[in-house]
Amino acid sequence: MPIVIFRTPDGTQRKVDAPAGSSLMQAAVSHDVAGIVAECGGNAACATCHVYVDPRQVALVGPPNDVEDEMLDFTAAERSPTSRLSCQIRVSDALDGLVVHVPEEQI
Repeated sequence: MPIVIFRTPDGTQRKVDAPAGSSLMQAAVSHDVAGIVAECGGNAACATCHVYVDPRQVALVGPPNDVEDEMLDFTAAERSPTSRLSCQIRVSDALDGLVVHVPEEQI
């Protein structure tokens, strides 16, 4: 099972077993990762699961689709070139060791 590393603003690092086929958001919520609010439940409608993908790994997750790209304009924390909605990133074996940073605020 792939492991995803969530780094929270307080410096905590959480290594989470993320089942292939699930979203990063689902993995974070099921492991109580602080800062992933996920108000809309993964429908790309709220931007409260915003994360920053480690710049060295951004190619692994690919670019956001048009809906996600538009929703990223509404994040509470500043959008960056590596911003993604964790609900839109599907876990695969290729993402084993992926590092994402949780922003200071989501809402």
